[in-house]
Amino acid sequence: MYRIGVDLGGTKTEIIVLDENLNVLERKRVPTPQTDYQKIINTIVTLVSDASQNISDFSLGICCPGAISKQTGLIKNSNTQCLIGKSLKKI
Repeated sequence: MYRIGVDLGGTKTEIIVLDENLNVLERKRVPTPQTDYQKIINTIVTLVSDASQNISDFSLGICCPGAISKQTGLIKNSNTQCLIGKSLKKI
């Protein structure tokens, strides 16, 4: 199974694709649209769609600034303000 990771940062969003042996197959970095939640979601969707075109089976992990509230499941304490109170799981 392939692994796809997304690092959502305050200034950049990076995707990496790893094969079964954890070799890097692809890596791409784009600017993060810092003030627009929907544009952030669209950026992630586009990166994952593009990177997974030739992959049939993969797991996806996303890291983001801030923390996930145990009570609500929503992002809190993020320096990317538009993420606060939002979810990356339920888009």
